[in-house]
Amino acid sequence: MAGQQFQYDDSGNTFFYFLTSFVGLIVIPATYYLWPRDQNAEQLRLKSLRRVHGRCLWYRLRLLKSQQSIVPTLKKAALLFGWAVFIFLAYKVSKLDREYQEYNPYEVLNLEAGASVAEIKKQYRVLSLKYHPDKGGDEATFMKIVKAYSALTHEEARKNWETYGNPDGPRVTSFGIALPAWIVDQKNSMLVLLVYGLAFMVILPVVVGTWWYRSIRYSGDQILINTTQLFMHFMYKTPTMNMKRLVMVLTAAFEFDPRSNKEAIIRPTDNIEVPQLIRELGNINVKKKEPPFCYPYSLKARVLVLTHLARMEVSETIEEDQRFVVKKCPALLQEMINVGCQLTMMATSRGGFRAPRLTSIENCMKLTQMAVQGLQEAKSPLLQLPHFEEEHLRYCISKKYKVRTLEDLVSLKDSDRRNMLRFLGEEKYDEVMAVLGSFPSITMETKLQVLDDEDSNNITAGSIVTVTVTLTRKRMSEVFEKGQDTQTPTEETVTEEVQGDATKNKPKVWQNKNKGAKKAAKSKKKKLTKKRPVSQQQGKGDKAKQANGNVAGTEVTAATKEEEEELSDKGSESDEVEGNKDSPSERDEESDKQSDAEADEVTGDDEEQEWEALQQSIQRRDRALLETKSKITHPVYSLCFPEEKQEWWWLYIADRKEQTLVSMPYHVCTLKDTEEVELKFPAPSKMGNYQYSVILRSDSYMGLDQIKPLKLEVHEAKAILDNHPQWDIPETEEEDEDQEESDGIEESEEDDEDND
Repeated sequence: MAGQQFQYDDSGNTFFYFLTSFVGLIVIPATYYLWPRDQNAEQLRLKSLRRVHGRCLWYRLRLLKSQQSIVPTLKKAALLFGWAVFIFLAYKVSKLDREYQEYNPYEVLNLEAGASVAEIKKQYRVLSLKYHPDKGGDEATFMKIVKAYSALTHEEARKNWETYGNPDGPRVTSFGIALPAWIVDQKNSMLVLLVYGLAFMVILPVVVGTWWYRSIRYSGDQILINTTQLFMHFMYKTPTMNMKRLVMVLTAAFEFDPRSNKEAIIRPTDNIEVPQLIRELGNINVKKKEPPFCYPYSLKARVLVLTHLARMEVSETIEEDQRFVVKKCPALLQEMINVGCQLTMMATSRGGFRAPRLTSIENCMKLTQMAVQGLQEAKSPLLQLPHFEEEHLRYCISKKYKVRTLEDLVSLKDSDRRNMLRFLGEEKYDEVMAVLGSFPSITMETKLQVLDDEDSNNITAGSIVTVTVTLTRKRMSEVFEKGQDTQTPTEETVTEEVQGDATKNKPKVWQNKNKGAKKAAKSKKKKLTKKRPVSQQQGKGDKAKQANGNVAGTEVTAATKEEEEELSDKGSESDEVEGNKDSPSERDEESDKQSDAEADEVTGDDEEQEWEALQQSIQRRDRALLETKSKITHPVYSLCFPEEKQEWWWLYIADRKEQTLVSMPYHVCTLKDTEEVELKFPAPSKMGNYQYSVILRSDSYMGLDQIKPLKLEVHEAKAILDNHPQWDIPETEEEDEDQEESDGIEESEEDDEDND
């Protein structure tokens, strides 16, 4: 009777199959994810950025890192070794003999399938004479020949072979386990148990536990949760946070504490170098005893940030720690902004919370710009450019040029710009222009509407307002080109002529004396014209315009007067002809019909356009949810930041009068050319006009922020209709059927009465 049998692989053949598959599952994905990317492509990218970013700190550090790093070489060596092992195992498997083959008696007797019984007997005699043990043949081969002969000549054996594939009938099914037999050998049992216990009871729990306890200490943005709680405590405690206080809170983060972060280092030389830097910086609130601001790690981080903003020279050891601290600043400040937004939402929804002021959140954004550019708040944005020093600013802010921002520098003519920057040589000037041309120039367009409403342009109290902001990024070099194209030689003369015409058309002083009499006369004329027919109003309106023109001092030539008189005569003649054709009532009816038809067409077109716009916005939102955009936008030009940073922006709506956020800041991280962002906020509960501001702030550059006014007119909310047709629920089918049956019965009774 057939059965099952499990056995270990004594020969080790199946173990090689298992080992080959296991190594392949590791090597193939590891090669895809860990193989170093093309170094030539990175070198070419750095070469393309050299002209603009060659003086940046991050660029120089990246070049040194690519030259000194041996990690890519080690990765390649490890992956190549893995592939060598995989190829060796595959070759070993290909050379293994097949142990499990299908039994075929025709092959044993060297006959073709379907041979006759006579041919089988003849071949059996020939092979018996050759392989019989008495004739000096191999006994095992002879037994195979006998078994094959019986399988083809005996009916029962032939039937077993055709049914079960074996002349002896069904056999025991054998399953091999892909492990060598020595693993379960009794002699090696203690060693195997020791390895299993060490792997699954010590190493695995330690690795998983270490990963778990480390991961729960961090938020989704890889910020320590203790740091987030620290920021929340101090932002709630001090809603209005100035820049000094903000730097103190920032540098108190636990990322700079060696007890919480092993990357942070407290050196023995800090006791000498840090006090020297404190004396050079001046007043930085060293004597403040409030924890954690008085802790050594917080004091050191504060000094390093302030020396970075002041662009002070420090020693090599301090510079290394300074790079570590400055690199962490943008992510920590972004977390502080998120905490401020959470507190604002809690204050607006629950009440009883003190929301941080708008200045606190905006100071976080400004400090991010300052940390990236290595500049203090009061410094000029022109110092972001190469070769610009403090003593050079006097040439820019002189009365002749009055250049204080980057946009002022861009708007200058080439000749004036070159004359102003005469302290720069040709090469330095070209480099400054190349860097300035790489800076972003953003145009911002806003559209205000209420989505999912019948009248999307009507803002009612409490409705959800959507402000769609379209951001378009261009390079400053494109602004240069446009300015050069528009500045033609005739432009100055044209502007002078326009100014001369404006001065000519200005009314004289003595012509503005009797303004009160004129206004009274105009109001009387308006009252009189309301009672007169339309044709008379038009005629007298023309006369009034002419009179006003004469009073204002405008010169009208005789030719223009004659043309106007001819046109008025033609108009009066045509009116008389039309008046003779139709009566006034018929003309009014036709004009009403035409106006109604035109109004219907216009409303239909407007509805179709609104419907198409709504569908497009829905499709855009669905596409935005499905596709993931890269956060690699444009590298930031920064002389002092130690890491390559991408150009990102904050976009939000604020009430600058009340110093509150209207919509939460949206971090725009995917702006390459154009980006469309939707900002939503609830409309005020009271009717009236509101003045908000749509604000765009860079997280990398100083002096490129934009503020656009946003006017909001809030109307009264529509009353909820109790008797709306959509709330008229129809009767159920059963009630309808019962009513039909009752009506049928009444009709039949009436028919019977009529028949009687």
